[in-house]
Amino acid sequence: MMKIELFIPCFVDQLYPETAFNTVKILEKAGCEVVYNAKQTCCGQPAYNAGYWEQAKEVGTKFLADFSETDYIVAPSGSCVGMVKSGFNDLFTNTIVHNKCRNIQSNIFELSDFLINILKKDYFGAELEGKAVYHDSCSGLRECKIKEEPRQLLSRVIGLEMVEMRDTDMCCGFGGTFAVKFDAISSAMAEQKVNNALEMDADYIISTDLSCLMHLDGYIKKNNLSIKTMHIADVLANGWLEGSVY
Repeated sequence: MMKIELFIPCFVDQLYPETAFNTVKILEKAGCEVVYNAKQTCCGQPAYNAGYWEQAKEVGTKFLADFSETDYIVAPSGSCVGMVKSGFNDLFTNTIVHNKCRNIQSNIFELSDFLINILKKDYFGAELEGKAVYHDSCSGLRECKIKEEPRQLLSRVIGLEMVEMRDTDMCCGFGGTFAVKFDAISSAMAEQKVNNALEMDADYIISTDLSCLMHLDGYIKKNNLSIKTMHIADVLANGWLEGSVY
C-alpha cells in the first residue's frame, strides 16, 4: 500500500472541509494509506503573492518541517501545489533547506495529477447527472502543468456530459488579493467566465481549485444563477455505493 502525506490548504480546512474528506476517500479507494499531520497550516502563498516574502518564508519553513522528503504529498489544490513547486524557488534557493525543498517539490502533486500520472487510475465509480464545463485554473495549468488529467477523470463519471467552454484557460479573476484590490476588474472576469459556462448550457463549473470556485460561486449567488460550482474531488466521490470497490 502506497503511503501518501495529505496537504489540506488552510482555506479548504476552514471553508470546505467536505472536499478534504472526499480527497481522503478517493485516495483510500485508490489503495493509498493516507497520513495527515494535524500541525500543518499554510504554504505561505497569501503573503508571497502580496509581496511579503520574509513572512512567506517563515510560513514556508514550517511547511517544509511539517512534511517529509520521502513520501508523496497530495493536495486538492493546484494553486497551493503551484506555490510549493514554483514560489518556493524564490524563498529557499541556496538556503540551508535548499535540498529538502527540492525533494519536497519533486514529491508534491495536485490530486488529479497524482491519480492519473502516479497511480494510473481514472475510474472511481462516481455518478453525477448533468452537463459540465471544466475551468483551467491559472496555477493548475501554468505551474502544475495540469490540462488533460482532470478531463480524463471527469470523462469517466457516469451521467456527466463534459463540454468545452470558450476561454477555458483564462483567469477567473480571483488572484487572491487581486480580487480585493481590483474588485471591478475581478468581478468582470468572473462574469465573463460564468457567462461562457452558461453559453454551453452547463449545470456545473468544475475545477481543481476551490479558490477559483469560491470566487465564481460568489458571482453566481449574487446574481441568483442556477449553475453550480464543484471541486473535482467532490465530483469523483459523488454517487458512490457504500462499500463499493473499483
